Amino acid sequence: MNLYVSNLGFQVTDDELKTLFAKYGDVTSAKVITDRETGRSRGFGFVEMADKAAQEAMKDLEGKQVDGRTISVTQAKPKSDNRNGSFSKDRGNRW
Repeated sequence: MNLYVSNLGFQVTDDELKTLFAKYGDVTSAKVITDRETGRSRGFGFVEMADKAAQEAMKDLEGKQVDGRTISVTQAKPKSDNRNGSFSKDRGNRW
């Protein structure tokens, strides 16, 4: 299961995120998302682990204080195929 972790402190690293979730089971991957231009954390990340362990981690870590911030842990939603909001891909000139 892929988990979305938000409201992370900007100093939290991939390894720290992995360590936080490792007590619930094997972590397949843990990634703090960074800004492309500055390389700074954007304050959220993703953790992938087995479903049962992920459910337990979600239940236990939701609303917990980590580095002085209250984190939120939810199941990640699949990325939308349409990144342009309500615009369709077929927007060619019709005139």
